[in-house]
Amino acid sequence: MNVIWRTLLTIWRAKAKLRRDGILEPTTIGRVSVRTLPTDIDILGHMNNGRYGSLFDLGRFDLLIRTGIWDVFQKQGWYAVVASETITFRKSLELWQRFTVESRLLGHDEKSAYLMHRAVVGGEVYAEMVVRARFLRRTGGIVPHEELFAALHKPDNLPELAPWVIEWAAASALPSTRVPAPSRWA
Repeated sequence: MNVIWRTLLTIWRAKAKLRRDGILEPTTIGRVSVRTLPTDIDILGHMNNGRYGSLFDLGRFDLLIRTGIWDVFQKQGWYAVVASETITFRKSLELWQRFTVESRLLGHDEKSAYLMHRAVVGGEVYAEMVVRARFLRRTGGIVPHEELFAALHKPDNLPELAPWVIEWAAASALPSTRVPAPSRWA
């Protein structure tokens, strides 16, 4: 529940920055300042590995709002869901430590958009997460990329996906929801 207050504060701040500074380019690196709180810490005294995803959401909200994508999604009745993610840890974040969540759009393929989030302290990466997101309608169904890009006036400067991102997406994919996916261990 405590992340909801941070989320609401992040949304409020991002909307204020949008009004003050205008819309950012989709290729912008978004930055949100965060501090580890007692509710983020595990029994080993550092930030719990499960908390990173929730705090990286703050960066995603900030980036979506400040690039104007959020308003388009609200108007169209669309929303984004995380389809897959991978996180790599390098250093631990300690109690009360300040860090920056950096967020950046990596690109897209025919089904998904890809983002990267980093936890950064003093310019040094502590953790990094790659996210694959899909776009859905509140009324049901997937938003086709053609419709998505038409609504967003797709810019010409969106990056091409790096080969490793394409490989990661293929290697981490689960079967479609339309086919069985039994749990079998080798």
